[in-house]
Amino acid sequence: MTKNASDSLSYRDAGVDIEAGDELVKAIGPLAKATRRAGVMGGLGGFGALFDLKKDGWQDPVLVSGTDGVGTKLMLAFETGIHDTVGIDLVAMCANDVLAQGAEPLFFLDYFATGKLETGIAEQVISGIADGCKQAGCALIGGETAEMPGMYPPGHYDLAGFVVGAVERSDILPRMEQMQAGDVLVGIASSGPHSNGYSLIRKVVERTGLAYEDAAPFSNNETLGRALLTPTRLYSAAALPLIRSGQVKGLAHITGGGLTENTPRMCPDHLTPRIDRKAWIALPVFDWLQNEGNIVEDEMHRTFNMGIGLVFAVSKDDAEAVLTELKSLGEAPVVIGDLIEK
Repeated sequence: MTKNASDSLSYRDAGVDIEAGDELVKAIGPLAKATRRAGVMGGLGGFGALFDLKKDGWQDPVLVSGTDGVGTKLMLAFETGIHDTVGIDLVAMCANDVLAQGAEPLFFLDYFATGKLETGIAEQVISGIADGCKQAGCALIGGETAEMPGMYPPGHYDLAGFVVGAVERSDILPRMEQMQAGDVLVGIASSGPHSNGYSLIRKVVERTGLAYEDAAPFSNNETLGRALLTPTRLYSAAALPLIRSGQVKGLAHITGGGLTENTPRMCPDHLTPRIDRKAWIALPVFDWLQNEGNIVEDEMHRTFNMGIGLVFAVSKDDAEAVLTELKSLGEAPVVIGDLIEK
């Protein structure tokens, strides 16, 4: 049977706009180019991305990889229409993790999936990713934009990130064989909840009856939505000089599980961290969440970072020098505890 030409289907009829995807690639080209570093070979658009470790100056490197997402913090982006910060979160959640192994983040790839590609939203998200890469010092070397009609509600998308870092073999962390009771735990500040605990945060907001466009009770001159979308900090600039100095025995990135579950991950079996919860003042957002949600103290510390985003384990003899170095880098470090025998 002969088909009428007017009945012919195209990919666009199925909901996939190839031209929109091409336009997005053109738009993000300059963003990716701005993140280049010495080892990057070629540009966007190939079947794979190349990186030359030797050209980037590495002698005896070990590669460290990581992957993560942004979790239900994305729901706030959907509800507020603020899409320029979640890309920073995406890079930070990945880059800070490999940093905990002593690795410098080298390059990053993203996966952006949506039902219908809205180039304005996608550009905002990927602009945030490029910003995060610049803060981490890694190159945005490639990625995937997937338009899948019917998979996501209108206006929704999902994000995943993939980072590869490198560390000289002699600098790999943690150095568990060097850790001993009495080693000092030094913390540096987070910018807020980062990208953890947002299912609970959304539950608290729901209980308060506040709208995301209302003024944030814990922040001046910001809406609740904008304040809760404060992006995760990137810690490369603060941590890498100390890692290379040899003064750091271990690093813990304080993500889901808080200080309670993440700090022990860098410790040998015979040692455990002893945290003094009164050593620093929690950020106002955490006081607000605890009060409005009637959340017990242990649950707060097991869910949120409570204002500490990265923890260094250093010897007692090196602690003062580490504190001084971090202060010179603009940090406000605080001794939050020590290691003790189990």
